[in-house]
Amino acid sequence: MTDQAFNVERPAEPWRQRLIRTLLYGRNVDRAAKARARVGLAILAFSAVFAIIGARLVMYAVVGDSHGTRRTASQDAIATARPDILDRNGEILATDVKAPSLFAEPRRLIDKDEAIELLTATLPDLDAGEVRDRLSSRKGFVWLKRELTPKQQKDVFRLGLPGVGFLRENKRVYPTGAEVAHLIGLVNIDNQGIAGIEKWLDGNGLADLHRAGFANDRQQEPIELAVDLRVEHALRDELLKAKEKFKAKAASGIVSNVRTGEIVAMVSLPDFDPNNPREANDPDRINRLTTGVYEMGSTFKAFTLAMGLDSGKINLNSLVDARGPLHYGKFKIHDDHPLGRFINIKEVFTYSSNVGAARVALQQGVEGHKAFLAKMGQMTRLRTELPESASPLLPRRWGELNTVTIAFGHGIAVAPLQAVMGIDALVNGGYLIPPTFLKRSEEEAMKLAKRVIKPETSEKMRFLMRLNAEVGTARKADVKGYYIGGKTGTAEKVINGRYAKKKVLNGFTAILPADNPRYQLLVMLDEPQPLPETHGFITSGWNAVPTGGKVIARIAPLLGIAPRFDLPPSERLILATSRENR
Repeated sequence: MTDQAFNVERPAEPWRQRLIRTLLYGRNVDRAAKARARVGLAILAFSAVFAIIGARLVMYAVVGDSHGTRRTASQDAIATARPDILDRNGEILATDVKAPSLFAEPRRLIDKDEAIELLTATLPDLDAGEVRDRLSSRKGFVWLKRELTPKQQKDVFRLGLPGVGFLRENKRVYPTGAEVAHLIGLVNIDNQGIAGIEKWLDGNGLADLHRAGFANDRQQEPIELAVDLRVEHALRDELLKAKEKFKAKAASGIVSNVRTGEIVAMVSLPDFDPNNPREANDPDRINRLTTGVYEMGSTFKAFTLAMGLDSGKINLNSLVDARGPLHYGKFKIHDDHPLGRFINIKEVFTYSSNVGAARVALQQGVEGHKAFLAKMGQMTRLRTELPESASPLLPRRWGELNTVTIAFGHGIAVAPLQAVMGIDALVNGGYLIPPTFLKRSEEEAMKLAKRVIKPETSEKMRFLMRLNAEVGTARKADVKGYYIGGKTGTAEKVINGRYAKKKVLNGFTAILPADNPRYQLLVMLDEPQPLPETHGFITSGWNAVPTGGKVIARIAPLLGIAPRFDLPPSERLILATSRENR
C-alpha cells in the first residue's frame, strides 16, 4: 500500500465549532494550563464550602439547643424591655434584669415521659399534667417555666434533655420592695404593665413601640418621677407605727408640692411587694388615695369657709348662730364641742363647728355650693398618670339638707387625692393645679393652673389653718420651728346604711410653712381604736394629728425647709398685709 493511501485529508472544521472554540479558549491558548487552573479553582471552591459547613457545625455544638430559637429570643428580648423608673433624685425604683426562662421544642423531644418525670422532679412547682399537655402538642415552641433562679437553671441543664433549653428574658425588679408599691404598680409575667405608673407607661406609647420592634434597652430613657424616696420612706414608717399603735384598719398619706402639683410621697397601707405580684390581688391592699372615695369629714369645712370668704358675704369676724343645734326637718345638726353662743368665722374653723359651717353653706345656696365644689375639682373624676381612680359619690338629688351635711364633710365622698388638690388651691394663692406623679417645674405648673379663688381669700385660709395649729384642733402637730397650719377631720363611717359613731375615718391635712406654703401633708387613719393615752377618744386630734406632727418633724429637713424660731403669731405674720382683717 502506498503512502498516498494513508494521506487522507481531515474534513474541515465547521465554522460554528471554530467560533465557539475561539470564544471559549481564545486564539493560541495553552489548553492544558487552562485545565489545570480550572481544577485548582474547583478545589478551592469545594474547600470553602466544607469550611463553612464545619464552622456552622462547631457553632451549633457550642450554642446547643437554643439555635432553633435564636430569632425568637431576639424578638422576645425587644418585646419585653422597659425603661428604668427613677425617683426625683435618681434613685432606681424599677429596672429590668435578665432572667432565664425554660422552654421546650416538643418535636425534638426523644422521650416525653422521661422529660416530664425529670423536669417535675427537678422543679416541684411544675404541674405534671400541664407539662404533659404542653409537651404533647405539635407546636414548635412552648414555655415550661418563666423566670428561673440560677440554681434551677443549673439543675435543669444537668439533665441534658434534648429539645429543652433556656431563653434569657427581661424581668422587672423593684429594689425598694413595697416602699412605693401603689405608685409604681407592677407588671405581669410578660413584663407588661398592669397597674400604676407601669401601666401608664404601656398606655403612653411603650406598648406601641414594642409591637413596632423599636423599644429595646438602649433606646429608652429613664422615667423620672416626682416622688422623693427619702420622704416616702419617712411617711411610710410613721404610718406603719401609727397603724400598729392605734390598731387601725388602714393608714394612708400624701405629701404634695402646693406650687407644682407634684406628688412627692404617697403611701397606702396595707400595701404589697410588687416583686411578689400575688399580694397585689388582696382586695384590702387597694390604693385608698386614688381608688377609694371617702367622706372626708371636717377637712371639707376649709372649702365651705373659703366659699363664703371668696363670695364676700362673710369675713373673718362675721358672726354665726351656734347657740344650739341646727334643726332641719327631722334632722338635728350639733357641734361636738358646743359653745352655746354666736361665734365668728375664726372660731368656726378652730372649734370645727358643724353648725357654723352649715349656716355659711346655706347662706351661699345650693347652686352656689355645687358650683364652688365643681370649680375646686371635687365633683368629677380626677385623672392623673395613675390609671386607678374613682369618681366621687354625689347626692342623686342635691337639696338644702345635702348642702348642710356636705358643708362639714358628710354626704359627698371623694378620692383623698382630689381633696389634696383642692386644699393646695386654697393655700397656694388660689390656683387649681392638676396633680402629677412626674417631675414638673413651677413654670410648667402655671401653664396648667386655673385661678379658682382670690389671692386674699387664699391668705385668709392660710391664716385660719395656722390659727388652728396655734389654738385649735391641730395643736398636737405644731412642730416647733416649722410654722405649720392644719385642719382635722373625723368622719363617721356608713355601716349598713347608718353612721357608726365608733367606726370613724380620721384625716389631718397640714401645710408648711403656713405663711408661705410649699408642701401639704395628708394623714388618714381608718377605724383607729381608743387608747388610755387618748382618754378613750378616737377623734383625729388624738391620733392623726400627732402622727402628722411626727411625719413633719422627719420630712421637713428632707424637703429643704429650714426651721425658724420665735416667729410672731398668725395674726401678725400672715395677716399683716391683708387688705381686710375684719
